[in-house]
Amino acid sequence: MMNAFWLTNVRLDSGFEKGPDGVDHTLTELSHLLIEDGRIARIESADQPLNTPLPTQDAHGLLALPSFVEKHNHLDKTYAGAAWKSCLPPKKLIDRLQFEEQEMPLISGTTKQRAQAMLSWLLAGGATHVRTHVNIDPFIGLKNLEGVREALESYSDKMTYEIVAFPQQGLLRTKASDLMRQAMREGATHVGGLDPAGIDNELEGSLREMMDIAVEANADVDIHLHDPGTLGFYTIKRILDLTEEARWQDRMAISHAFALGDVSPEESTEMADRLAQNGVQIMTTVPINRPMPPVPILHEKGVRVALGYDGFYDSWSPYGTGDMLEKLNRLVERYRWVDERSLVQSLFFITGGKTTLDKEGKRAWPMVGDEASIVFAEASCSAEAVARRSRRAAVMFKGKIVLGELENAAIGAGE
Repeated sequence: MMNAFWLTNVRLDSGFEKGPDGVDHTLTELSHLLIEDGRIARIESADQPLNTPLPTQDAHGLLALPSFVEKHNHLDKTYAGAAWKSCLPPKKLIDRLQFEEQEMPLISGTTKQRAQAMLSWLLAGGATHVRTHVNIDPFIGLKNLEGVREALESYSDKMTYEIVAFPQQGLLRTKASDLMRQAMREGATHVGGLDPAGIDNELEGSLREMMDIAVEANADVDIHLHDPGTLGFYTIKRILDLTEEARWQDRMAISHAFALGDVSPEESTEMADRLAQNGVQIMTTVPINRPMPPVPILHEKGVRVALGYDGFYDSWSPYGTGDMLEKLNRLVERYRWVDERSLVQSLFFITGGKTTLDKEGKRAWPMVGDEASIVFAEASCSAEAVARRSRRAAVMFKGKIVLGELENAAIGAGE
């Protein structure tokens, strides 16, 4: 065997048990994981002696969680790695875009360095995958794409990534179609879009141009949709119409989708059915200052919902740390998911759909064959890690510790 070792004394969720107080508790057990070529090849109970000629690495009872996925980010905009700077409060969205139009060319020379600084924060929080949007417009051209791509390539041994070509200034408004097509040839993996009505002022034409670019590039789509209320809700309907027309099922994502939270539960439930039928994902940042997509309804209907930090510490917002567990903690607090099972199941939203236990309490992760990308947390179980935002001691990516260390972890962490 090549690149094989035993990861010993790893704490894993193993089930639920109702206590005498009527409260569900998560059971855990210590296990040994055989890591081979970046994957989990065997799982053995730590109760049994381990006789092996292979190297061993002791996790000292740290809790294992599936590594995190950051599904909505803007690596090119951040002030990370630079001197502290807060924001200029805008009066409306177009003011923000005009400020960015002036600012982005001035900071484009440091895109790679700033993106790397943000990636270090994401990794420290446990993320080993990031989807980043990158501005593509006449003011910046492809400079941001080049810098972000270089930053991501420098982290390719620590995380995987997707790059969305994002017409932040408006696809039709700035006649960015040719640049978008070029971006798809030069490293972008997804086609982005932005408020076809609110920014481009041409809902139908903007959506069709976005879809044309995606079909030509054979690429998935992720559109920012901030437009609220009836306008935003109708835009979602048209996105679904074009998804069906182009047969782009399972290849569409709508970020923000605030309008889903502006309509009645009956309307959002009906729309959720259609979103699920077409495999359209919803990306949310869990905003605190406005309605948001009804995550419980969407999740129940089978719509894939994922969380992202969006841009943080940039001209749009000085807030945020890049810690996806912190973002998840906001979600569970917003919906008052206070019981053990709900807390465990919430991991779904930051792990690409993985949870340590299924709803019945049977182990769902890790399983033999899974990629050995693991977050090691100082917690007694995953419910505690989510609720208390437990400290992460180390992060493993495909069988390699890429942040922190296990050697100096507290013995019996989480006990």
